[in-house]
Amino acid sequence: MKALRLTKSTSLEFIELPEAAAPGTGEALVAIRAIGICGTDISGYLGKMPFIEFPRILGHELGVEVLAVGSDVTHLKAGDRCSVEPYMNCGHCHACQQGRTNCCETLQVLGVHVDGGMRERMVLPAHKLHPCPALDFAQLALVETLAIGCHAVNRAAITAQEDVLIIGAGPIGLTVLEFAKLATDQITLLELNQTRRDFVEQHYPGVKVVESLPDEPAAQVVFDATGNSQSMARAVRLARFTGRIVYVGITKEPVPLDDPLLHRRELTLLASRNAVAADFPRILGLIESGQINTQPWISHRCEFADLPEIMLSWVLPQSGVIKGLVHL
Repeated sequence: MKALRLTKSTSLEFIELPEAAAPGTGEALVAIRAIGICGTDISGYLGKMPFIEFPRILGHELGVEVLAVGSDVTHLKAGDRCSVEPYMNCGHCHACQQGRTNCCETLQVLGVHVDGGMRERMVLPAHKLHPCPALDFAQLALVETLAIGCHAVNRAAITAQEDVLIIGAGPIGLTVLEFAKLATDQITLLELNQTRRDFVEQHYPGVKVVESLPDEPAAQVVFDATGNSQSMARAVRLARFTGRIVYVGITKEPVPLDDPLLHRRELTLLASRNAVAADFPRILGLIESGQINTQPWISHRCEFADLPEIMLSWVLPQSGVIKGLVHL
């Protein structure tokens, strides 16, 4: 079967893999039907993602169809449409025992630490599949990226009385926005890119969208979704006294921290990594009920065969890509 492998920076090549095996105990064989392209994929493609080594089969935002299940699997059947929880955790380490499976000490994320879903079929642990017959494959492929924002907002524990600043309106910043607006209506979004500002103004009425802010307290809760070390350092200056800062983006670069300011304002600095299993059924329900609309997000689409050529243009800032989706 065909798979697409990142062999080096900006080089995607089709390869032939052996056909996926029949599912064993606790497993399911799935056909990949839709793949979302996220910031992690783009960073990996550009050689900037610290956890991706070459060669690697990318792809962790997946909408899949179940083809067969192991004899002991009861919550799935052939033909089910599912989102994929792509975080392969051990279940035994300190973090897993705390229920923090997103921080497993030996975590392997599909398409990042291990080969992912840019292939025709694969076998996955059945408990990592979340079925939802009401949604199409494109919607299912966006559940994982939404889970990033869901987990980040859960980490912040926002109340309705608090105001929020989100720095960056890329795909991850937008996922934070989706869940922040379920918690409070006092949201400001800081974004340099005009196209992204226009997108937020069009689809998120009530959100204040700005191109710049002075270096002074702007919100009680500040999310930085840029993955830019200087922006992440500046987030400390934008948090109110007693405020909270959540780093959602990730960078290879050191983040300089103004420690006297951190102490003077008694700020809380949080990191947010991946998501947990409970986030997935919640998100499926929010999409199914119409509380989250994924349709405006998908700005660009392509067929699997065309991705190597199209990816070159999708990573350009002038491309206007909000979310690219690959169909198989």
